[in-house]
Amino acid sequence: MSRERDKITSGSIGVPPWAEKLLTQLLPLIIALIGGSIIIAVVGENPLHVFATLIRGAFGNPDRIAGTLLQSTPIIISGIAACIAFRGGLFNIGIEGQLYVGGFAAAWVGFAFVLPAGVHVIVAIAAAILCGALWILIPAFFRARFGTNEVVSTILSNYVAILLTSYLTIDVFKRPGGWSETPQIAQTAHLPQLVDYSRLNVGLLIGLALAIGLQLFLSRTGPGYSMNAMGSNAKFAEYGGVRVKRNIFLILLASGAVGGLAGGIETLGVHHRFMEGFAPGFGFDGVIAALLANGSPLGVLVTAIFFGALRAGSLLMEVETTASREVITVFQGFMILCVSAQFLYRYQRKGALGERRWKF
Repeated sequence: MSRERDKITSGSIGVPPWAEKLLTQLLPLIIALIGGSIIIAVVGENPLHVFATLIRGAFGNPDRIAGTLLQSTPIIISGIAACIAFRGGLFNIGIEGQLYVGGFAAAWVGFAFVLPAGVHVIVAIAAAILCGALWILIPAFFRARFGTNEVVSTILSNYVAILLTSYLTIDVFKRPGGWSETPQIAQTAHLPQLVDYSRLNVGLLIGLALAIGLQLFLSRTGPGYSMNAMGSNAKFAEYGGVRVKRNIFLILLASGAVGGLAGGIETLGVHHRFMEGFAPGFGFDGVIAALLANGSPLGVLVTAIFFGALRAGSLLMEVETTASREVITVFQGFMILCVSAQFLYRYQRKGALGERRWKF
């Protein structure tokens, strides 16, 4: 009976589970490559030439590799924030908003306070983490207490966060005579750079540490087991003694805190101030990276670097070819559609088996 159930769950008979899982993860990329190639051919360019230029723009020399890693850093941390929610059977789509409020909070601490070196950057990062957690507090409470849909509430919170930080930047803390940006943060609040020729900073190491730490937490600890059990089947986990409502609240708070951290690192390590639209789409890219990695924290490192390479390589692609950078947006759109279709398919299949609404 269990063997038949495994066949139903895997979705195919006679295919090794690892092979099906690998194909499932690669399918969005394959479809996106085909769709992107068609679009590139329509605009009159050779797809192979465009993709080769894209790769050179992302990995052609140490400077470009550093640029790719710089673009990947906020996506890695946002992806870890998404993984925290996913592995508990939850969906935090508000990472973009948490990233914005975290980035603004870090900037405010950076320019409004005078603190010793070392202490200043720690306090600024702590403010980013705290504000990210506070921003998801209301959706987390209503999800845990009343079972409201966290997808809707976190999506809506994105718009509030972006508009609120824009208002604070333009009308309250705008730098005199400058663009829509706050004053520069103090030097004591800067994150250390890893190389001299790029703004790549220790935020990348923080992202790596988060990925490894979350992987160990999920696979080696009792609370991690409870979290995985919730993601697989919340009713079974509750029957086994897991305090599901309490864990839902804490998991969403942790996810929001890491989302705020992503914004804080972007502010303190890259821009050294807060600007309107300072991190466009990083939070959403992190969610898609986590979905492509099937909720694996270590897998997010690969998918996030892939998205970072698309962002970094598109600069050279636009210079050396007639293809616009918007081709990358189309490419990502194909991947989002494929991942969404896979998710809906798994949702229906797991629902038919009486399991949790999503499972990783």
